[in-house]
Order: sequence, then structure tokens, then C-alpha cells
Amino acid sequence: MELIRAEQRALPRARGSVISIGNYDGVHAGHRELIRTLKDQARAFSAPATVMTFEPYPQKYFRPDDPPTRLTTFREKLELLQDSGVDRVICLRFNQDLAETKADEFIERCLVERLDVRHLVVGEDFRFGRGRKGSVELLRELAPAHGFGVTGVNTVRIDGERVSSSRIRELLRNGNLNRARALLGRRFSISGHVAYGDQRGRTWGFPTANIYPRYDHVPLRGVFAVLVTGVGGRVLNGIANLGHRPTVSGDKFLLEVHCFDFDKNIYGQRIQVEFCRWIRNERKFNGPEALQTQIRKDVDQARHWFRDHFAE
Repeated sequence: MELIRAEQRALPRARGSVISIGNYDGVHAGHRELIRTLKDQARAFSAPATVMTFEPYPQKYFRPDDPPTRLTTFREKLELLQDSGVDRVICLRFNQDLAETKADEFIERCLVERLDVRHLVVGEDFRFGRGRKGSVELLRELAPAHGFGVTGVNTVRIDGERVSSSRIRELLRNGNLNRARALLGRRFSISGHVAYGDQRGRTWGFPTANIYPRYDHVPLRGVFAVLVTGVGGRVLNGIANLGHRPTVSGDKFLLEVHCFDFDKNIYGQRIQVEFCRWIRNERKFNGPEALQTQIRKDVDQARHWFRDHFAE
């Protein structure tokens, strides 16, 4: 898969694509329906199936002090798009120039002049341009004069519920991992390189692999039963704490993962942690001994859950 990163004014001329535009955060079940339609149209035009996305997300640009949570890092999103069969990703830097561009100007300047778009695939609720005044209706109105077509894809619903990144974030904040999995089409996960920690867990008999998430606002907190992949081709059961570790005065947001029956050095390796079962909220205990006692209970609960409920 080809990646093109640029600002709007300096966009390379990746011409003749069939394009879908959006944040694609999480690459959830609704996004995959868009991608299926995108690939169908790309085959019809013998053109690359291209996704146009943005960094930072527009919401973060407009709310820098209170950005929304993210379901995926940029790298994770690219991996999911590649796995979905996308040929090309154009990532536009969302800056003042793009924020102030009117919808009709974006169509003419970016889609037509720089990209010579053949066909556009977007959700029926897609909005774009200054003040979010651009819509599918505007695209359909202006497209014929510019020589491209537009396909609007209806919102995907699962068991009557609209699939959206914001709804998945809400489910994750509430610890509803099963419902979030249904809308995502997979378990929510965090990936990253294992970093050195303070070794406190090792001295307590619970060595941990530590990941510092690359985004500040992960829509999840607490203690979870998890699956860990990326360790020599193995899939490991484990338990994870995601948060600030209030009992030991933690000042950094950290994912600590204890893999059951595993104690090898994996520092520097990139692993993926899939969240399977919510166990409890993170909370402050009256000292290390009380925390160790609770960790033993958490480990027992996670082991029992894997033994009784995990049959995949």
C-alpha cells in the first residue's frame, strides 16, 4: 500500500484515483462497508482504491486542549486499511489552510485540479469544508461539471444500532467490550514497543511488559483480561492495567501487561494487546501490600475467565 503525506497546497499529483474521504478512526464495521464499495468502484475504473484521511484529526485541531479519544494510532490505522485491501492512503495535514477552505474550493482545488478524482465514495452523512457546510448533496450537485461520480453509502447498523467511532468510544469508556467488539468487528487493542519500567511488578512476582500509548486520550481505563500477540508468534493470556497507577503515584499514562506463565525479556519488541474482559476500575489502595493482594485476586479472576469463557 502506498502512503502519500502532504499539505493541501503541496499535494502530489496522485491522479485518476477512486477516493473515499474520512478520519477512518478504528476502521470499524461501517468503514469496512465504505471500503468494500470503494474497491468495487476502483475495479470498475481500473484505478487505485484510495483513502484520504487527516492528521491531526479535525476535532483535535479545533479542540487542542480537549481532543477526542482515538481508537487507533496512525500506524494502526494504516495497518488496518492495508489489511482491508486499500491501495493508497493520502494523508492531508489538517491545518489552518484546510480548515478555512470552503467546500466548493476543496472540490475544485484538491479533488479535481490536484487529484483528477474519477469517483468519490463517502458516507451519506459526510460533511466537509469550512463550517462543515459541504455534504453529499453538494458533491452530487457539482460532480457532473467536474467529470466525476459520487456514491453515498448508507450508515451501517448492527442490531439496530448505528456504527460510529463516537459510539464505540462511549462503549469502551463504559467497559462494554463485547458491544464495542461487535461494532468494531474485532477486539479493541493497543499496540506499541515494550519499554523499561520501574521493575516494581517483577519484585512482586508479576513482571509486566510496559507500553506508553502514543496518544493521550485512550477511551479506556482500568484492569482487563487481555490477549497479547507479537511474541514469537505466540498468543498469550494475561492481565493488564491501563491508567496512571494512583497507588504508586504514577504520573504517566501507562499500559502494564502481565502475561501468564511467561517471563522472557521482550524489551523493544512491538506487541499488540487485545482487551477481552473488563475486571475493575483503577483505584488507589492503602499501600503496596493491599495492591499486591488485589493483583492476585485480579489474576485469579482473569485466569478463571479465560478458562471458562474463552473458547476461540
